[in-house]
Amino acid sequence: KRHLLSEDVIRLQDFQQRKNYIELFSQKLQRNELILRDELKLLLHLCQSADDMQIARDAIYRYHAENCNLLYGDFKFGPLFMRLCYELGLENMAFATITDKSMKGFFHDTTSFNIAIDMLFIKGSYEDALEVLRTMRNQGIPFNKDTLTLAVGTFYKLNTAESYRIGTALIEEQQARGQFIPRHAYCFASDLENAQSLFSQIMSTDSRICQNFKVKVQVLMLTMSGALAEAISILSAAMLPKSPSFVKKPEFSQEKAEQVVTQLERAGQVTQQTLDDMLCHTPTGKRKPAPIRQERRTSQRTLKPLQSTLLSE
Repeated sequence: KRHLLSEDVIRLQDFQQRKNYIELFSQKLQRNELILRDELKLLLHLCQSADDMQIARDAIYRYHAENCNLLYGDFKFGPLFMRLCYELGLENMAFATITDKSMKGFFHDTTSFNIAIDMLFIKGSYEDALEVLRTMRNQGIPFNKDTLTLAVGTFYKLNTAESYRIGTALIEEQQARGQFIPRHAYCFASDLENAQSLFSQIMSTDSRICQNFKVKVQVLMLTMSGALAEAISILSAAMLPKSPSFVKKPEFSQEKAEQVVTQLERAGQVTQQTLDDMLCHTPTGKRKPAPIRQERRTSQRTLKPLQSTLLSE
């Protein structure tokens, strides 16, 4: 057969080779041949199944063993591998790989760890997410604002006195370093004892979650002290008279509004979301960072000098 276009234009042979690339790569691993950087990149981009990812996992182990003393360059393999695990529902593979001590240095960026923690969080694997945080801290991977939200969100889901203590201490530690604290992280780290103090540090409290958080703190404190009537009055006071449609009315988590829910529903001020739903929502976009407060050296909670407390005890 004759073709008007040459092979270097059609590149059919190259296309066919790529289709068989993963199988050929598996054979390359069995022959213990050297793995090149661009070969590994192509392999990861071609993975489409759990079986493919098993080969990819073997490949990154081999590649790291051969190149652990070299710089990997600008390209980061870690986030790509983690996103593949996320897409294919392989959170167990992601956890086992990123916490493997022999792979230290391969996941050398914050993004890889954040993706792994988020993956484990949505699967309800909070203890594993905690272990990823430990690995991150032990390897000296810097925490960013997303890591902080993920960390205190994990502590919130663990729901123990110790987890709340560590979450609060972590926020104070980051404050002392002059780091930006996301509003979402403040809301997660809100055990009753420290809730009012933490809430006062949120620079902008006009969001729905902050409104619910404020009411939750007030209602819980009044309820625990036996002042049930006052607690109900706080919810009732939120009802607004008839007003123009463009005036935004506050919404409340249903778990905190049960005793006045009928009246609030008539006013269009009740949402079916629980406070947990609001806390664990997916952000819609970027927000402007709040001003950084003056650096502190002592804990507001214990009045002792601040130091790194995350999982170090």
